[in-house]
Amino acid sequence: MKKFLLTAAAVFALSFANAQEKSNEGFSKGDVFMSGSINLSNSKWAASGNYQESAFTLAPSLGYFVSENFALGLGLNISNATAKATSSSTESKTSTVGLALMGRYYFTPSSKFSSFVHGEFDYLTMTMDPGSVKVNGMGFGVAPGFNYFVSKNLALETSFAILSYSTAKADVSGAEAATNFKLGLDLSKINFGLAYKF
Repeated sequence: MKKFLLTAAAVFALSFANAQEKSNEGFSKGDVFMSGSINLSNSKWAASGNYQESAFTLAPSLGYFVSENFALGLGLNISNATAKATSSSTESKTSTVGLALMGRYYFTPSSKFSSFVHGEFDYLTMTMDPGSVKVNGMGFGVAPGFNYFVSKNLALETSFAILSYSTAKADVSGAEAATNFKLGLDLSKINFGLAYKF
């Protein structure tokens, strides 16, 4: 009976180890991944003269694991927003294009579930109509996050900002820079996305 139990335990252990090797979930050094998010919003305020605002944002990024725990990458941010009061025919439009340098530290990258810290430096240019006013800006942010592999190559991601700084200035004479600094946990600013490992 003892021999049978030991043999069964050994077979189970080998099967489990073999299954772990074949799953290949998680990240490792040299992996390349693409992540990002798409956001759509549409808001109306009846108390403000039937004011309506809609926005679209596409933010893909590409990362490469330079070590077991650390990934470097580049990101792109494209967004368009439109605002209009129904009592007016004038529409205000804002178009933004941004580039980002990012770094991520994963605490358990080879696991199915892992937490990470995401740091990012951004540069953006914005055009606002009417008037074709251009605004240039830069900033940085730090955000903790989590990812969970639902298959060998696909992971769900979520993150929320805790630290951010940005500065922007209109490209007109006499314009002053506008700065914004935030520190704290804001659970209303949670981002969801996908990551695909190549």
